[in-house]
Amino acid sequence: MFFKKLATFIITIAAIALVVLGVFSPSSFPKLEKISNVFKEAEPVNSLSGRVGSDGPILVVKIDDTPAAHPQAGLEDADIVYIEQVEGGLTRLAAIFSSKIPSVVGPVRSARISDIEILEQFGRVAFAYSGAQSKLLPVIAAANLENLGAQRQSKEIYSNDPLRTPPTAMMLQAQTLMRKVAAENLPVAKSKSPDWSFSETIETGTPIASVKVSWPANSYVATWSKSENRWLLSHSASANLAASGVHLGPTTFVIQLVSITPSEYHDKVGGVTPFSATIGNGRGYILRDGKYIPALWNRATGVDGTSWTTVDGEEIPFAAGQIWIALTDKEPVFTPISPAVSADAPSTTSK
Repeated sequence: MFFKKLATFIITIAAIALVVLGVFSPSSFPKLEKISNVFKEAEPVNSLSGRVGSDGPILVVKIDDTPAAHPQAGLEDADIVYIEQVEGGLTRLAAIFSSKIPSVVGPVRSARISDIEILEQFGRVAFAYSGAQSKLLPVIAAANLENLGAQRQSKEIYSNDPLRTPPTAMMLQAQTLMRKVAAENLPVAKSKSPDWSFSETIETGTPIASVKVSWPANSYVATWSKSENRWLLSHSASANLAASGVHLGPTTFVIQLVSITPSEYHDKVGGVTPFSATIGNGRGYILRDGKYIPALWNRATGVDGTSWTTVDGEEIPFAAGQIWIALTDKEPVFTPISPAVSADAPSTTSK
């Protein structure tokens, strides 16, 4: 009796298996995989950049941008990088991290008056820098920034790299600093959706091979790489490589035309600090997918984000990934695509 029941059970299971195989042929398996993917938990995406990563506490680091400071460390992990004009027509970077905090960032340099207005739109960020003009220090202290400059921290957090030469040797131990922020429960804002959005593609725009953006004593060239789907950067006519060897370059490159005027601050040798105005409205260009789009920017108040639209008022979404924003008062120079030349930039590394 037992064996009869067992045989009946086996026959029943076999019949069910044949029915299942008849319904779900091998050609159906990809469809089943798509269905199963619907039920998988989506990876978190950072609100600032659209990169895969959580909305973590925001760290902003001021970074030297002179040739002596290159290669810079940690920039490949930034969600947003601002390029600002400083004394003598040189540039300095404000790198914004949220989705990922690298181990080391630098070389760290001093803050400028433009930083306060630029960063206000992101909330109370952790602000890492190497100092500032004495007249500016109380202004920074009064701003809505978590003041974490080198003058207030230990050598475990800010230390000199023996392989670099001062003043371009100070490096931030960024993860150590952010562990301190968490341990002391400092009121640092987490990233949230700014006044821009993201899309996979965009219909509008003029295809180009590259663009050159200039300041009185520096320039960047962004060359489109179709294979890497991002703009590969050159700094002062040299490939802009990070200390890790990664060729730096954003998926969205923003050229924000701003008013740059002398401020009341100056450096120790008398150089006047320029001020880049980022509240108000103006023109610019959004570069993504190998194209540039003439654009208008608007930021009503300091706490508001910066929105970008076409000249007809339609929102311009960014491509998900790292964003670089060049603050300049000079029109960029676009290089059109030559039919005889590939628009794909050469690169020995990718990220």
